[in-house]
Amino acid sequence: MYKQQVIRRIFLCFFLGLLYPFCLQAQEKPQVSASADTSSIRIGEQIKVHVTATIPAGQLKNPNFRILFPVLPDSLDHFEVVTRTTPDTIAQQDQKVLRQTFTVTSFDSGHWEFPPLKFEVYGATADTSFDTLFSQPIPLDVNTVAIDTTKAFKPIKTVRAVPWSIWDYWLYILIGVVIALAAVALWFYLRKRPKKAPVEVRPVITPYELAVQQLKTLKEEKLWQQGDIKQYYTRLTDILRAYFEHQFGIAALEQTSEELLQNIKPVTKLNQQRDKLRALLAIADLAKFAKLQPTADEHEDCMHKAEEILEWTRPKAEPASEPANEKSSS
Repeated sequence: MYKQQVIRRIFLCFFLGLLYPFCLQAQEKPQVSASADTSSIRIGEQIKVHVTATIPAGQLKNPNFRILFPVLPDSLDHFEVVTRTTPDTIAQQDQKVLRQTFTVTSFDSGHWEFPPLKFEVYGATADTSFDTLFSQPIPLDVNTVAIDTTKAFKPIKTVRAVPWSIWDYWLYILIGVVIALAAVALWFYLRKRPKKAPVEVRPVITPYELAVQQLKTLKEEKLWQQGDIKQYYTRLTDILRAYFEHQFGIAALEQTSEELLQNIKPVTKLNQQRDKLRALLAIADLAKFAKLQPTADEHEDCMHKAEEILEWTRPKAEPASEPANEKSSS
């Protein structure tokens, strides 16, 4: 008899030892549930359906663990989802509880069951990376409004006319007054505002006209007659170089005389006056850098050459200047 009791105890301990890992695994598995505020409503009334998921402490340490709440459509069988909250988290000792609330109504009378909700769990166990949990269905009675049939039916109410009041349209009247005042103010402003003075448009002077004016001013200053030979030739060559640069796009102000003579070759009009320009630049360089004292005829001849170069290269749209015409005719 004693041996039989010992054998039974050994067998019981062995059986409990086999069940212990399964009990631990069940404790470590997340628990899901769904509950409602009430089990009976009138048709069209709203109830709260609370969905919870309890995560045990063992799963909180797993970085790969995550649980996805059910995604409910706006309409289910016999039920309509009115609103839904975002899931929030509550820490309770060594576990974490996730909650979400759905506001639900129904317009079908009868006894219905709110369907089980599906939760998707990832990384819950080592042997599988995906699992599915379902909540229990929620029974719900949807009742119609009770009608007392012992009382007589009341007659249908006739259409009642609503009395007219100006205060019903105060917003439209205010908007109309504001628009009228704004229109009157704008009319007075446009009538009284000072007129803008017309903008004077100055004619744009061309490089050719500017060079002709500068040569005329140089002649009137009579620099070489006063003994300022270097200034005379410096001004004369700078006028031509600036004209070449602005009219033909040649960087004449930064080039030496030889470089300038080489770079005017692609410009046909300038290249045709190359000999005159060479003679003018040669006398100007000697007067500026070698202190050469040209004669009065050479001074006049250099001025004539500059005017002839301008006249020869003058754009077709430009009218001929009087001094250039006189020199060409002479």
